[in-house]
Amino acid sequence: MVAPKLVVEGLSISYGGKTVLHDINLEVQENEIFGIIGPANAGKTSFLKAINRMSDFESDMQVSGTIRFNGRDIRTLRNLYAYRSRIGVVFPLPVGLPLTIYENVALAPRLRGVKHRDELDEMVERCLKRAALWEEVKDRLHVLGSLLSGGQQQRLTIARALSQEPELLMLDEFSIAVDPVTTMRIEDVLKELKREITIILVTNLVQQARRLADRTAFFLEGKCVEIAETEALFTGTVQDQRTRDYIEGRFG
Repeated sequence: MVAPKLVVEGLSISYGGKTVLHDINLEVQENEIFGIIGPANAGKTSFLKAINRMSDFESDMQVSGTIRFNGRDIRTLRNLYAYRSRIGVVFPLPVGLPLTIYENVALAPRLRGVKHRDELDEMVERCLKRAALWEEVKDRLHVLGSLLSGGQQQRLTIARALSQEPELLMLDEFSIAVDPVTTMRIEDVLKELKREITIILVTNLVQQARRLADRTAFFLEGKCVEIAETEALFTGTVQDQRTRDYIEGRFG
């Protein structure tokens, strides 16, 4: 049996003494899309921040419990840069670096020591293609990334995350600033990427979780109400009443 990519045990998170996530226990399998749904202030983003060890940079963020990545307790990993380079993160709003399209994607390979132009060119093209952006920008790679449309900037953010060659890709409500057509294009990209990497998808669009996720967790008021195969969650085969109420739009 293949070991889980990520194991979370007894995870609790607080900010300045206020607990926002209570005793989370879950596993994420290799090469699956693991969806997380739930209303605002359910603790979803804090969960991603804990996986990425953002508590190392936020003095008021306290984390307890255990997170294991590839079987290793992430708190024991001394090389934080090496660990975080294995995890790509895409935030709700595109955060472009003040660089050209090319340099946005080439930055991580350069930091890894890739120097030859031909190799960088190949990596940039591959990542932009995987993010479904290459055909739109291939003739203007030296334009500032900030001049792209919102949907293009979001795909550039995905390309930049992929340039790290991550084992885990975490997306936090990537659709907020993206039009429906671009959203569907990115969803198609994620379906393809699942063959190569593991994906955690936090989304406020329950039908997006249904389209993409293999399994889905429902977070509410800082707790994980339940986790199930996505179709079972949506068809009511395995379902807490609170999950049903959220999925059917009675609150959220």
